[in-house]
Amino acid sequence: MFQDITVEDFIEFKEKKGFITVDVRSPSEYKDSTIPGSINIPLFDDKERAEIGTIYKQVGVKEAKERGLEIVSAKLPEFIKQFNETKAPKAVFCWRGGMRSRTSATLLDLMGIKTFRIAGGFKEYRKWVVERLENFDLKPEVYVLNGYTGTGKTLMLKKLAEEGYGIVDLEALAGHRGSIFGQIGLEPANQKSFDSLLLNTLTELQDHPFIMFEAESSRIGKVVLPHFVIEKKEQGKQIFIDMPIEERVKHILEDYRPWEHQTESIEAFNKIKRRLHTPIAAEIEKDLEEGEFHSAVELLLIHYYDPRYAFAKEKYPQNKILTIKVQNVDEAVSRIKEILPSVNKASSFKKM
Repeated sequence: MFQDITVEDFIEFKEKKGFITVDVRSPSEYKDSTIPGSINIPLFDDKERAEIGTIYKQVGVKEAKERGLEIVSAKLPEFIKQFNETKAPKAVFCWRGGMRSRTSATLLDLMGIKTFRIAGGFKEYRKWVVERLENFDLKPEVYVLNGYTGTGKTLMLKKLAEEGYGIVDLEALAGHRGSIFGQIGLEPANQKSFDSLLLNTLTELQDHPFIMFEAESSRIGKVVLPHFVIEKKEQGKQIFIDMPIEERVKHILEDYRPWEHQTESIEAFNKIKRRLHTPIAAEIEKDLEEGEFHSAVELLLIHYYDPRYAFAKEKYPQNKILTIKVQNVDEAVSRIKEILPSVNKASSFKKM
C-alpha cells in the first residue's frame, strides 16, 4: 500500500533520497503552478477533467467516478509506462490530496511501483510555502547590484552564479525584467510559482556568507516580493555600476530584440508615453513604428529611465553606495569579484 507523507516529510525525504515529485493534475493546472522540479504525468487531461467535472455537477458523483474509471482504464498502460521510465523514488500529488493522487498511487502500488503521496496535495504545499516565507530568517549578508537600465545586471548575476557565488536572480524567478517592457518575449510567473522558486533558492543559499540581488522595486511583473526581501535589500550593501549609454543600448537591443516584438514594444510604450514631454514621446513612437530601435532605446534611457533611476538612487546615503565605473559587463564582473571578498572583510563600506 502506498504511504502518505506530510509536506515537511516530503521536503526532508527529497533532500536525503532524491525524490521525484509527480504532479498528476491536468496540464493547465501544472502550467499554472507546481512544486518546483516536478514532472507532469496527468491522470486526466484538461478536456477529460472538464468532462468529469460537468458530470459530477450535473449528474452525480457515482456517474462521474464511472466515467473517470473508463478514461483511466483506456490510458493505464501508457500511464504506468511513464512512471516506469525512472527508477527514482516517487511522490505523487494533486490539488488537495484527493481522488486523483489516491487513484494514481493505488494503481502504481498494484503494479509494484513504490510510491508516496503528499497529503493535502499542492494546496497544502502552497500553505507551507506561504508560512515559511512569512517567517523566513535570511542569514547571509546581502549585497545589492544597482545600475541604470541596460547595464547588464542580470547578465552579471548569471556570470557570477556560474562561478559559484550566491546569487538570487529575482527577474528570472519572476519571468519578467521589471520594467513596463519587461515581459516582452517572456512568460511572467504568477505569485504561487514565484514564491515556491524563491523559497527554494533562498533555502539553498542559507549557508553562503553573502548573497547578491539585483536592485528591484517591490513588484516585478505580476509578483510582489516578500516584505523581508525588501527590507534586506534596503539594508544591504549597495554596489552601483556606471556604464556608458552606448553599451547599455546595445545590451537592451540584444536582450529585448524589439524587431521581433515590435507590436508589443509599441503597446508597452503607449502605457508610459504620457509621462514624457510630447515632442520626445512623438519621436520615440515614430522610431518604434519605423524600426529605428537604437534611437528609440537611447531616447527612452535619457528621458525616462535614467531620471527615474537617479531619483531612486538618492534615497541611499552616499557613503552606503560603492560606485564602479566600467566599460562593459566582463569588466564589471571582474571588479565585483575583486570587491566582494574585501568588502566582506572590511569594517566600512567606502565609495571608490
